[in-house]
Amino acid sequence: MHATPIISVRNLHRSFDNVQAVCGVTFDIFPGQVVGFIGANGAGKTTTMRIMATLDTPTIGTVEISGSDVINFPDRVRAKIGWMPDNFGTYEHMTVFEYLDFYGRAFGYKGEARSARLREVMDFTDLTELAERPMNKLSKGMTQRLCLGRTLLHDPEVLILDEPAAGLDPKARVEFKRLVRLLAQQGKTIFISSHILSELGEMCDSLLFIDGGRIVHHGTAESLQEQASAQALIDVQVAGDPEPLRQWIQLNPGVTLVEMRKRGARVSFERDEPEFLAAILKKMITDGLVVIEFHREGRKLEDAFVDMLKKVEPSRVTPPPLPMP
Repeated sequence: MHATPIISVRNLHRSFDNVQAVCGVTFDIFPGQVVGFIGANGAGKTTTMRIMATLDTPTIGTVEISGSDVINFPDRVRAKIGWMPDNFGTYEHMTVFEYLDFYGRAFGYKGEARSARLREVMDFTDLTELAERPMNKLSKGMTQRLCLGRTLLHDPEVLILDEPAAGLDPKARVEFKRLVRLLAQQGKTIFISSHILSELGEMCDSLLFIDGGRIVHHGTAESLQEQASAQALIDVQVAGDPEPLRQWIQLNPGVTLVEMRKRGARVSFERDEPEFLAAILKKMITDGLVVIEFHREGRKLEDAFVDMLKKVEPSRVTPPPLPMP
């Protein structure tokens, strides 16, 4: 692990009128890490990322990227980062190549150096065959690849990607994840937000959760799952109508319905000891349920996150007034 973080956020606050969107956020990210940034709509995720990208200013607090403060030295920071927003404008009568060429010129590339860089980026993002297509006629997946291509043009050290996979179909999601893995192999530091925890768990070295403007977890997916409830999650399938299973769960203590399924239910048990689970299965059968499958499920990141929020919520209080700058 590198001793010096490439991204350092300290006591970050951002208020809009009477609303505190970000409340004391602090974290470090080190070179070469792929970090997932997770939070519900309104949690403060995009506000934090916009400050990191020099597009907004904090009420209080600091952000440094590659050793430069985003407020005092925004031009230095912009040279080091690639910002991919959750959406961007398209233009009629402008092709994919013309769009990237415009930004290549804006970044200062000239002559053959610009042509070479455009070819490199378009090949990497699979846009070469789309070079002459109008950019407003692209699919969602193609549009996201184009936005990523623009983000990569100046070969930034740090990529800040806000919901890059939102709205993509399954095939486009797989392709985008492949591009992220390739960028990580190149040593890029990637800060990527998403609502889909399972995808980030596969791609990221660590996960950063924000809720109510505060960081509630920063660590690996495994550490999040270890902090979660020790309850066992069991997939129970029965022959015929699953309604008797639902009724049985309601009548038996220590057993909680997580979700009904077509052939049974996903069930949480208050204890995870083999003897307890065996006793529950025996009782189900004794009570007349025709159990045809009873197996443990791996705990989903979504479940672990919900469990963690349940622990956080009771201790949450109204945020104190911001200190005077």
